[in-house]
Amino acid sequence: MLLKFLLYSIKIAITFSGLFRLRFLSSLPCLLLILSFFLSSTPLLCQNKIDIKADFNVTNNSIKISQNITYYNTSNKVLDTIYLNDWSHSYATKTTPLANRFAEEYKTEFHFAKNEDRGYSVVTSITQHGEAVFFDRLKNHIDVIKVALQTPLQPNQRYTIKINYIVQVPNDKFTRYGFTPEKDFNLRYWYITPAVFNGKWQYYSNKDLDDLFAPEANITLQATYPKSYTLTSELDELTTSENDSTITTILTGEKRINSRLFLQKHSNFNAIGTENFSLVSNIDDEELHIVDKVLVIDNVSKFLKENLIAYPHKKLLLTHIDYKKNPIYGLNLLPSFIRPFPDKFQYELKILKTALHNYLENTLIINPREDQWIIDGLQTYFLMKYVDEYYPNMKIFGTLSKIWGIRSFHAAQLDFNDQYNFLYMHIARENLDQPLLMEKDSLLKFNENIANKYKAGIGLRYLDDFVNANTVENTIKQYLSEYALKQTDSKDFENLLKNNTSKDIDWFFTDYLSTNKQIDFKITQLQSTKDSIKVTIKNKRNNNMPVSLFGINNDTVISKYWVEHIHGEKTVTIPNNNIEKLVLNYDKSIPEFNLRDNWKSTKGFLLNNRPLQFRLFTDIEDPYYNQVFFMPQFDYNLYDGVSPGIKLANKTVLEKPFHYDIRPTYGLRSKQLRGKAKFSYKHNLKNNNLYYVRYGLTGEYSNYAPELSYSEFTPYLQFRFRDHKNLRDNKKKYLTLRYVSINREEDPSGIYNIEEEPSYSVFNMNYGQSDPNLKNYNSWNADLQLAKKFGKLSFTYEYRKLTEKNRQYNLRLFTGMFLYNNSYQTSNYFSFALDRPTDYLFDYNYYGRSEESGLFSQQLIIAEGGFKSKLNTPYANQWISTINGSTTIWRYIHAYGDAGFVKNHYNNAKFVYDSGIRFSLVDDYFELYFPIYSNLGWEIAQPNYDQKIRFIIALDLQTLFGLFSRRWY
Repeated sequence: MLLKFLLYSIKIAITFSGLFRLRFLSSLPCLLLILSFFLSSTPLLCQNKIDIKADFNVTNNSIKISQNITYYNTSNKVLDTIYLNDWSHSYATKTTPLANRFAEEYKTEFHFAKNEDRGYSVVTSITQHGEAVFFDRLKNHIDVIKVALQTPLQPNQRYTIKINYIVQVPNDKFTRYGFTPEKDFNLRYWYITPAVFNGKWQYYSNKDLDDLFAPEANITLQATYPKSYTLTSELDELTTSENDSTITTILTGEKRINSRLFLQKHSNFNAIGTENFSLVSNIDDEELHIVDKVLVIDNVSKFLKENLIAYPHKKLLLTHIDYKKNPIYGLNLLPSFIRPFPDKFQYELKILKTALHNYLENTLIINPREDQWIIDGLQTYFLMKYVDEYYPNMKIFGTLSKIWGIRSFHAAQLDFNDQYNFLYMHIARENLDQPLLMEKDSLLKFNENIANKYKAGIGLRYLDDFVNANTVENTIKQYLSEYALKQTDSKDFENLLKNNTSKDIDWFFTDYLSTNKQIDFKITQLQSTKDSIKVTIKNKRNNNMPVSLFGINNDTVISKYWVEHIHGEKTVTIPNNNIEKLVLNYDKSIPEFNLRDNWKSTKGFLLNNRPLQFRLFTDIEDPYYNQVFFMPQFDYNLYDGVSPGIKLANKTVLEKPFHYDIRPTYGLRSKQLRGKAKFSYKHNLKNNNLYYVRYGLTGEYSNYAPELSYSEFTPYLQFRFRDHKNLRDNKKKYLTLRYVSINREEDPSGIYNIEEEPSYSVFNMNYGQSDPNLKNYNSWNADLQLAKKFGKLSFTYEYRKLTEKNRQYNLRLFTGMFLYNNSYQTSNYFSFALDRPTDYLFDYNYYGRSEESGLFSQQLIIAEGGFKSKLNTPYANQWISTINGSTTIWRYIHAYGDAGFVKNHYNNAKFVYDSGIRFSLVDDYFELYFPIYSNLGWEIAQPNYDQKIRFIIALDLQTLFGLFSRRWY
């Protein structure tokens, strides 16, 4: 308004210049001076403001807040409704977006927490000009408040509202933020902030991603807290006063978007001044001497200043929580008592990584749910640059790389920075990579925490290598300078970079950032003459990304070229210069899917063969060798006993399309050679609901009874489906086709097989769907089996529900019928089983599959009838239909019950039932069942009750690994 008034005054003066011309001209410099003052002051006048008075009650874990918010409408639209972020309310119920996120990732702490451990906020009033305004929480985002203004907010105008509310602080065990067992407060997103409006409202719910998008504001915080506590904040302290029991501290900060606060009885924060800012940190210092810590922080400070811009605030706060939520995964995988890296190196990288993130987060105002790749990419890029400059010889295993036995591994030879490409490639090989521009809350946890961060960083290095001449780094500095403390996005960075280079870099923004297209090139042909070499390069993927071509002689780089715009194949001619071989991506600066076909020799085809290499234990792939890994192997079953042997496989840490696994073993009890073999080829399909097809062949030779062997041979074809647009959706479908051929050694005694033909073959088709989740678990499958003597069809459905009151309900339905059965008169070997399937397809991991008494007969595998008691009608040779259920009594103790009908030829259908107590320590992996009552009566009172107890135990490491991986994929 003042600016408009001045301009209007000048216009009037000019209009009447005939009368007052001399007076106006004499006063013109003064008017211009005043005008320039207001023009320079306009941004300050339009700055958002947040004033907070917070009274901390550490006894009740609550904060009483009185807050004023002044927000400017910088858009050209009129606003009659505004939105506020109230992320303290994210913890209010078990059905909030945050709670659902925890459930998706199998985090049980929040669901089973006590009510007093969950946080919430209670808004008592919102007023404007002293009068109450209407407000409400959004239905699907209860941590977002909708407020109706008294009068519409015009463009370039401001509103001021006053809010009174109480925040109940949550327990820190959910997100590391909240109250601790020691009654300390670690706070982030603890007060209400305005949502951003930049043409449309940018609000969303808290999902433990540390990605609140709030406008910059001048913040004034008056905090009152007990005298026994110390307050630490990234805001600047203005004044502190005390009375008998409390301290009141006033803090301020200009253009802030982040104001974490820590109240501690015994503060563990230390401040170290640098030339550029004061660094306040409580990150574990590895027990370094104070001089070493000061040197580390000084090095980091100088590096930040040289490569970024001057930090816009006085204080940079780095916390132990920051690092724990975003660690360097190479450093945190080993237990603390194993220290493969020097203490100074560990501390330096922890400080550097956390400082880079917080430095950028407090400088760039981006929508982190949409453009997080900018901060992640810059953080990883400069983290790698720092290691290249200060620790160029550091290996991925640190000092372990020098130990005999370990140093022979290819992994031990990798540089420390190779881990970034490796961890991204892990998810790419699993066909689970997602675009860098995908919304952050749509990413798999592995991608959000690791893969996309690293892909962004190595992508910037790839781009820098292609553009060259420090163009990318200079553009980064320019970008930070121009957009510091201003709202910005990917397009701003793209425009700057395109203005600074003449090279075509559209591929980086259209292919690398916006899609999950992988990079894979191959040299297909090579023609060498004395003066030149003609080489044909094939782009095996549908993208427009460039590739580097190196000429090598005696492991020395002779030449390097960039080949662009390869659609299908492209042939280029380069000078010879005594080149012995041509290699694509020789320095591995490009995150390429497959490096095994990247080179060709100029001296003939035979020299292109990669030599065979044998390695003890699984290793990281060396693309210049055909590797075979061998390692000790131990199996066990009752009839062979402990079976030591060896495993021969080509599987590396990263997934490969073709995989073989051969395991010969020797049974110490049976005194026989036994073993198994698997061969498979996995064909990934990109951006398709059918995400892979696997072709395979398995075989096994072992004993199925004392001194009775069997062999199994199974070719198969498997299809897997999932929603490729939403990989966080756990719902998956599958179709498996296989032909199982079993050859059993005939039992002369007739005890273990009495069929006319102990050998048989079965065609099996199985189609199913699963949707696992902490709160709701659904799965079903339909199974068809066709053989010479029988044909059968079955259907299984499982449902598991975890209620709001922490009660779990489990339900399983099974029904099966024979299409034809010509074997029932001689045995029940192919019949449906009520409690213990015969496993004629050898699918289940029975430790004593033919046992009818003793401990091994008590092993339970929930299949077919799913009963736990051994009843007098254990088989059905016509049809069967059962229901299995259980519910929680207390924590891991459940009551179970089974019921159903069993139909055999020449007999009426028989009703069967059982019930008992189930101890479920780990669902489906370690459980105990204690029968109580069934068709047999009160089993608990019958003799030999210990022989009725059933158990489920899974010793397969891959199965147990699924408990961990399900949180990440």
